[in-house]
Formats: sequence, structure tokens, C-alpha cells
Amino acid sequence: MAYGMSGKVFHAPFVHAHPGFKLHAITERNHKHAENDYPGIISYNSIDELIGDEKIELIIINTPNNTHYDYAKKALAAGKHILVEKPFAASSAEAKEIFNLAKQLDKKVLFYQNRRWDSDFTAVRQVIESGKLGKLSEVHFRYDRYRSTIGVKSFKEEPVAASGLMYDLGPHLLDQALSIFGKPDSFHKILGKNRVDTKVDDYFSIHLSYPNSVNVFVHSNMMVVDALPAFVINGTNGSLHKVRADSQEEQLLKGMKVSDPAYGFEAVGTEGKLTLIDEQGNKTKQDIPSLRGSYLPLFEAVYQSIAHQQTYPVTEEQVITQLEILEA
Repeated sequence: MAYGMSGKVFHAPFVHAHPGFKLHAITERNHKHAENDYPGIISYNSIDELIGDEKIELIIINTPNNTHYDYAKKALAAGKHILVEKPFAASSAEAKEIFNLAKQLDKKVLFYQNRRWDSDFTAVRQVIESGKLGKLSEVHFRYDRYRSTIGVKSFKEEPVAASGLMYDLGPHLLDQALSIFGKPDSFHKILGKNRVDTKVDDYFSIHLSYPNSVNVFVHSNMMVVDALPAFVINGTNGSLHKVRADSQEEQLLKGMKVSDPAYGFEAVGTEGKLTLIDEQGNKTKQDIPSLRGSYLPLFEAVYQSIAHQQTYPVTEEQVITQLEILEA
């Protein structure tokens, strides 16, 4: 695991909190901060040193997008199980090669799709799966921001493999859609460049077509000043609107512990808004509060997959479908 923002916020706190894991070592190429957070941890200067540690059984690959393929192969060849950040790889061909290598070596390949465990998405998913909305016609998942300047991370901003907004946030939105609706019959994709001097896409919209006229749209735009609801679902019996309100990233960035009683709860006033209509045309409105969000169940699934051979909730087929859409 590299101990940048991703390692410090999205991975280390959960590995440390889960009783099935021991947070043994990380990689810090420049500044050494992990010892302050996790006394006794080993801090390697390079990924290769980390991969070469014989005590390590699972390696989290959270390096720049265009390095996932090479590090995944190296870690598997060294006899490690791997948990790989999104996007898993730059192409479906790379992913299939990694999957085949893992099978040959009898090692686990697991996928870090943490947004399945966001409080806002789980609330939306529960409403969809309850059937309250009737036959769905239109589903929108959005992840918008306002960032008009070019970022400093070259692997996101330069035209290299797996760069641009689509490869950054597309895996989150596509995984959420695929986890509910499965593989689409067809899809149509639009990309855009709106920031001054951008070299990569900073806008995308993907239309996923499903049987029975169910249309799912995933969108992301880096030039949104006043964001729309992140989730809009329309069905024959009603509509659901929900803002993006999961608190985990913000709380973790501020140093909140996973064990804190306040961890994972959304702010008051961010409840989903469900409007239902009956056969007489009467409308009823209700708030849909979210349950506590936590990424710890993701790490529990990783543990159960490795220790007890249980099926991991994010499948190879879903990742291949996601990458086929991204690379098309």
C-alpha cells in the first residue's frame, strides 16, 4: 500500500480496524508519516521492497492508475493476494491477463469499489430494490464537482493510459449501476473537455440501455457550480431524489476514527426525498434517511474471500464490463 491520501484515508484505517488483518508495511517514497499514525509499521522506500516482504500476504495496489497492471502482475508473481484500487486496469485485456495469472498462481484478485458502501447509495439501492417506485424508466447517478484548474497529479491530467475524469469517477458510477442492474444491452458514451488547457476529458455521460425500457445514465462534470441531486430515479409509481451526502471521506480526512460513534452518519437535512403516486393520482412524500455508511464491510469481504473462500461481492465479470465501457 502506498501511503498517500488514498492509503491514509481509504485503506489503512480499515485494515487497522479489522481484527483479521495486521497492518504490517506501507510505501512512502519521500516523507515518512505512517509511523506517527501506526507505531511500529514498516515504511519502505519503494513498491518493489514492499512486494519483496515475505511476511505480507495481501497487497493493496493504490498507486497511479497507469501502474496498476504492472504492480498487480509483480505482486501476484511474488505470491501475494491483491486488492486493487479503481480503475482496476486501463483495459479489459489487461484485466483478463491479470485474472488468468491469478488463477495459475491460486491467488485472489479483489476490487476496491468502496462507493457500493456509501450511505447515500445504499439508501437509494434499498428503495430501488423494494419495488416502491414500480417499473423504472429513468435512473440518473451523478458525481459532479467544480474544479476549474488543472490538477497536479499527472496520471490524471496527462493523456496517458487510464487518465481523465471518466477513468477517475467512471468506475465508481458504473460499478454502482452494474451492481444493481447488471450488464446493459447496449451503451452510448459522450466525453467533453471544458477546462482551459485541459488535455483529458473532464466531462462524461454514459447511457446504459436495459430490457423493458429501463434507461440508466451515469454522469460526471468537473465544471458544476450548483450540483443537481446525485441520484434521481423515476418509476411508474413515483420518484426518488437524493443528494450525495456520504460523510466518510470528509470525516476520514479530518482524522476521525472508524470506531468513533459519529463516523459514517450523514448530516441532518440530506435525507432522500421519495414521492409516490397512487391510482387516483394522490401524491405522498416521505424522507428516506440513510443508514450509517462504512467501508469496513468491504474489508470484511476481502478477509472472508481470502481466509474462507467466500464469494467476493464485486465480480470479475462486472469489472470486465466496466472496463469495456470505459475503453470503448
